[in-house]
Amino acid sequence: MIVVGGEALIDLVPVAEPPGALLPRAGGGPYNTALALGRLGADVAFCSRVSTDGFGVSLLDGLRAAGVDLSLVQRGPEPTTLAVPSLAPDGSAAYVFHTEGTADRLFTLPPALPPGTRALALGTCSLVLEPGASAYDALLRRESGRGLTTLMDPNIRPALIPDADAYRDRFLRRLPHVSILKLSEEDAAWLGGRVADWLAAGPSAVVLTRGGAGLTVWTREGAEHSAPGLRVPVVDTIGAGDTVNAALLHRLTGRPGPVDWPEVLAYAARAAAVTCTRAGAEPPYATEL
Repeated sequence: MIVVGGEALIDLVPVAEPPGALLPRAGGGPYNTALALGRLGADVAFCSRVSTDGFGVSLLDGLRAAGVDLSLVQRGPEPTTLAVPSLAPDGSAAYVFHTEGTADRLFTLPPALPPGTRALALGTCSLVLEPGASAYDALLRRESGRGLTTLMDPNIRPALIPDADAYRDRFLRRLPHVSILKLSEEDAAWLGGRVADWLAAGPSAVVLTRGGAGLTVWTREGAEHSAPGLRVPVVDTIGAGDTVNAALLHRLTGRPGPVDWPEVLAYAARAAAVTCTRAGAEPPYATEL
């Protein structure tokens, strides 16, 4: 089983008609990753705290429909976090978040993960918003200490980070507990570090997404591999990076033997490309790949 921890929220996505209208869609980096894993056919569980309001009910319905295990989900009466993306002409998105007093940031450390859990993925808002961020840190340390494969996607949202230097320090303190660091070019530029330094701190691999140019991985052994992006009609890029997370974990934990990084990256590029052809975070099903 793969466990994905982090926020589930509602993206209020702009639509063309009527002008100025916003369409609510399920979202949140970890939520999208869990949804994508379920659609790809992985054995996956979601670990979070989700509101009992109508949005929270619909979020869990979406995961349930994808076959995601919900036994690790905590519930609370607080409202669901809202994110309002603004789309650039190239389909990329910037976000404004409404997080005050919301359910997901009140996540607490769960007991032991289910037997047979092989990997844990964390990322995005859940790594910033307290007190939940500290609980996710404790989960990361505990499970990495048990030998689980751990993936971290910082998915930087500057609007949520009041102290950039403190966040960068915290990011570095997490790296000894991370097996796979996946981040975008924008994340890497904001963090201001170097791949070689990140690898030396702990991860066995760093995967960098480069938009339409594809993906590149560097490994601790000194290997470097890339896969090109696929040319598709882009509606928006919401959820594309989260789909990459899911595709990486699905391939890396589902096949024995040495990692075939060119194949893994090509698979992730295909999955992300399908997501980009749809409005909002709508990752592909296995049959579409």
